[in-house]
Amino acid sequence: MGGKRRSYDAPFREGAVRIVLETGKSAAEVARDLGVHEGTLQTWVHRAKVRADAEAAGGLNESEREELRRLREENKQLRKENTEIGMERDVLKRSVVLWVKEATK
Repeated sequence: MGGKRRSYDAPFREGAVRIVLETGKSAAEVARDLGVHEGTLQTWVHRAKVRADAEAAGGLNESEREELRRLREENKQLRKENTEIGMERDVLKRSVVLWVKEATK
């Protein structure tokens, strides 16, 4: 069965990616040298390239994307609450109209 999963801190991951990108060594070679699984390092390199491309194109960075996701979720929740409040308001308006009609009889 599999062993314990290792975790690598951000500076280590960034350094490993820089070695691949700046030295021209293959990800497999750098992974062997650092004792990291080749697929793991390739994933780090791919994500770094995607981030760099997005930033170069004027896209959002990771924290901005996270904030956008959070704001969209909050907006969705507020729209739902607004719809519910609008329905409650409509029911109350109808109740007042019926009450006024009943009171004027």
